[in-house]
Amino acid sequence: QVQFVESGGGLVQPGGSLRLSCAASGSIIGIYTMGWYRQAPGKERELVAAWRRGGTLVYADFVKGRFTISKEIAKNTVSLQMNSLKPEDTAVYYCYVDFGGQTDWGQGTQVTVSS
Repeated sequence: QVQFVESGGGLVQPGGSLRLSCAASGSIIGIYTMGWYRQAPGKERELVAAWRRGGTLVYADFVKGRFTISKEIAKNTVSLQMNSLKPEDTAVYYCYVDFGGQTDWGQGTQVTVSS
């Protein structure tokens, strides 16, 4: 079982920045991907950004050029730097790890972009 510690959510004005961090511990041998999904009210959960084994970084089209994901391999920590935030980025952001078929989720952290 994987334990997560997520931090960095909050309220920010449009155009502002936030940095989310997620530290995973426990049964974390064999991570295939690690990253962030988000879910807005009334919408399905969607991929935001991910790190894949081998170092490939994946981004949803709606965050390209604004968000940057980084991973500290030795610490199993992944961070998401979010710049130029928009009201439509408002959602609960969930950290996850995938072991090639099994996915574990963090508890989520709320990001609200509003003036």
